[in-house]
Amino acid sequence: MEVYSLIVRNQELFRLVYTLLIGIACFAIVVRTNRLFRLSFHQGIRYFRNAFFFYGLAFLIRYPLGESYFLIYKIIPSFITKALFEFFLIMGGFSLLYSLLWKKLETEKGSLSSLFNAKIALFYALALVIVGLDYLWKTYYLMFASQIILFGYASTISYLIYIKSENQQNFLKLYLVVMILNLIAWLSNFVVAVFFNWHQGGIISIHILNVIIFLLFLYSVVKATK
Repeated sequence: MEVYSLIVRNQELFRLVYTLLIGIACFAIVVRTNRLFRLSFHQGIRYFRNAFFFYGLAFLIRYPLGESYFLIYKIIPSFITKALFEFFLIMGGFSLLYSLLWKKLETEKGSLSSLFNAKIALFYALALVIVGLDYLWKTYYLMFASQIILFGYASTISYLIYIKSENQQNFLKLYLVVMILNLIAWLSNFVVAVFFNWHQGGIISIHILNVIIFLLFLYSVVKATK
């Protein structure tokens, strides 16, 4: 309870530390996976890298730019930062799913750009539709539903790929861990939003859970890319 009270009294500092930890974790994951992609040219790693690029952008926009840390907060309306936050979170999820499915949709060489191509454009469009509907309905429920379904499906695919693999490589283990942890995170967010009506204690718990999960992502990536 003492820790909780301390966080409540220093919420802005907590959010800043929270954002920095997740931002640093995402940056480190992008750097390490990009280095691995340059060595292997594996397209799945390419889109896995993009997912954490999107996650890093999401938290940068939502907290340092979306809260009262900088003067830019007065320039960018809060509904825009919230919409961008949701958009990049959704794109992070879509990129992770695409990193599992790319072989069915692309050639071995992949597209010229992994951020701007016809197939990814469909995900951009779908993310915009989800963000737009959530804005009209003044809720995040459609985002929650889409990501819970997405990571439930992605966890199943990751597990099937892992058990069918003869070598059961470190990166396959990493995929499975990432998909399951993301599913847990989205389910937890949904529970706090729907059943606890964004209770302050629940939000703080989710923030702490998110930090733990992103640090676990970083640890798994470091371990898998040694």
